[in-house]
Amino acid sequence: MKITYDPVADAMYIYLSEKKKSTRTEEVSDDLIVDYAGKELIGIEVLDASKKLSKKDLDSVTFTLPTYRGKISQSI
Repeated sequence: MKITYDPVADAMYIYLSEKKKSTRTEEVSDDLIVDYAGKELIGIEVLDASKKLSKKDLDSVTFTLPTYRGKISQSI
């Protein structure tokens, strides 16, 4: 896992898999976006990150993500 922070965009990205490309992006809330490769969650983007987290908080960040219950298209 790798975590990056872009201070210009004030966005933090958590890479769960750096080798896979996103095939679907889902906006979970106004400030939380998740990326999937097929059915596999590969990344999480937190917008306005500085308003939610400090550098100290990065060691203990946890998210509760909804389970995707829709159908995944076979043709991507």
